[in-house]
Amino acid sequence: MKKVLFLALAAASFSFTACESKKEEATEKAAENVEATGEMKADAMEEKADSVRNSADAKADKMEESADKMAPATEAPAADAKK
Repeated sequence: MKKVLFLALAAASFSFTACESKKEEATEKAAENVEATGEMKADAMEEKADSVRNSADAKADKMEESADKMAPATEAPAADAKK
């Protein structure tokens, strides 16, 4: 009888030690929240970088279009410049 009771008590104690403690669960949840927050910040930074890149590309395109619309420079031949 003592052996059966001891084995039952041992089995019960192992089942309790296999469960996560509330402190461990809270720590894991906090770690997940930190990770999720970091991912959101990284996504926001990537979107901002894309926006800056697109803005710079658009400005460069406008500058190139403006340069293309300018009258071409005419070069005077070197002989004409001496006269």
